[in-house]
Amino acid sequence: MLHQDYIVRMLTDLAAAIMRAATRETSRQRPEEAARMLDVAVGNAVDLDGETFLSLAPESIAQIMAVTGTDSRVSEYVARSMMLASAYLAEAGDEAMARLRRDQAQAIAGAFGHDLTDMEGSAEAAEEAAVAAVAEYAPEDADGGEEA
Repeated sequence: MLHQDYIVRMLTDLAAAIMRAATRETSRQRPEEAARMLDVAVGNAVDLDGETFLSLAPESIAQIMAVTGTDSRVSEYVARSMMLASAYLAEAGDEAMARLRRDQAQAIAGAFGHDLTDMEGSAEAAEEAAVAAVAEYAPEDADGGEEA
């Protein structure tokens, strides 16, 4: 049960970070700050040094997550968080970092069998898809496993 509790905590933390990033006014005024917030949440979720983890090549990130036994549900939220961060970074004008985050997210999605096509396009489209994914998860687990 400890493993399940850990997974629920990771999912809850990632979902909360996605919601904070997507609903905060800073995502409009300072998208780089919203991206940084998501990067921190990803680092916490993978239980590794976030800065080092996020500097890895896309294939390396996916391999590390697979080798360390990252739960598929956590991997989806990590990938979605990184896609949203990519959209914010592009909005902030940091195309190189936006491309890296997008490539990392797609590598994770490919390795774990997730479809992130709903997050392609503008930051608004990525936010809508991320919030929808959170809403899909939240009713099951937000109240400790009871339906809302």
